[in-house]
Amino acid sequence: MNRAILAFALSAAGPLAAEPFLHWPVDCAVGKTCFVEDHVDRDPGTGARDFSCGLNTRDGHTGVDIAIPDFNALEAPGVAVVAAAAGSVTRTRDGMVDDWRMPGVTSQNACGNAVIINHHDGWETWYCHLAQGSVAVQPGDLVQPGDPIGTIGLSGQTTHPHLHFRVRKDGQDIDPFDSDGTLECGGPTPSIWLETPVYHKTLLHFAGFSNSVPDYETFRAGRARIDVSAPDQPLVVYAEVGFAEHGDIVTITATGPRGEVFRHSRVMKSPRNSQLPAFGKRAPKGGWPPGEYLGQITLTRGDTLVANRWAHVTVRR
Repeated sequence: MNRAILAFALSAAGPLAAEPFLHWPVDCAVGKTCFVEDHVDRDPGTGARDFSCGLNTRDGHTGVDIAIPDFNALEAPGVAVVAAAAGSVTRTRDGMVDDWRMPGVTSQNACGNAVIINHHDGWETWYCHLAQGSVAVQPGDLVQPGDPIGTIGLSGQTTHPHLHFRVRKDGQDIDPFDSDGTLECGGPTPSIWLETPVYHKTLLHFAGFSNSVPDYETFRAGRARIDVSAPDQPLVVYAEVGFAEHGDIVTITATGPRGEVFRHSRVMKSPRNSQLPAFGKRAPKGGWPPGEYLGQITLTRGDTLVANRWAHVTVRR
């Protein structure tokens, strides 16, 4: 298919492209201490496609996910979330717990602890999944670009630390990387970022724990991932890597109640459109200690963090 002619409308009455006005909403260095995990879903159907016709999104995803690759960064003082533009705070929520198991989360509070800011000409920005107790503004406050409004957390519908940043114009969701309402693959896009981050086609999807190295058929059928494991079973972390480049490094780690369980890195020498790297260990003598285990798969290109995914499993006797 010719990428240059692949185009479809996000909506029949999409907004015209706007002048750039958004500052980066997280106090982090993109590609170093944070990265863009998921973009706005631009496919109007049941599929998922980002603004560049890539797969760095999920079906129905309404915002830009800016993630941090370190759970320890949630500790005080945390990673600051800041106002992306001047405006007035219209709504806030605080008090939801930071817990990847998402207790008490419903469709009504999935955004978690949050701030909504109203800007000029009908523009609005949303800041979701803030840390409990970190919201530093209240309705009616006037903010300037860069003013701190909270810190990245784990509240609401999320299993890992990130900011879900949502942009709206006159009640419609807008993709800040491509704001004119149409998707035209392969060409320049009307970004409303004052400094647009580099886009990477390469992605990580569907990380999980398993009791064995999954084959592709088991993975695709959704039978690989486990949420609970027994102490005497092996622990394996896996993820799907898409569109990696020669020389990229995939690092797979797992930590548990007693610290690091394993760490393994591999260089992608003959990348394909889709690969399924995995690594694990057999249970030690006496079995794995009961508790929560955290898996992580990171993809780096030189000194740039391209992608990262987390996985969770509970070991029970």
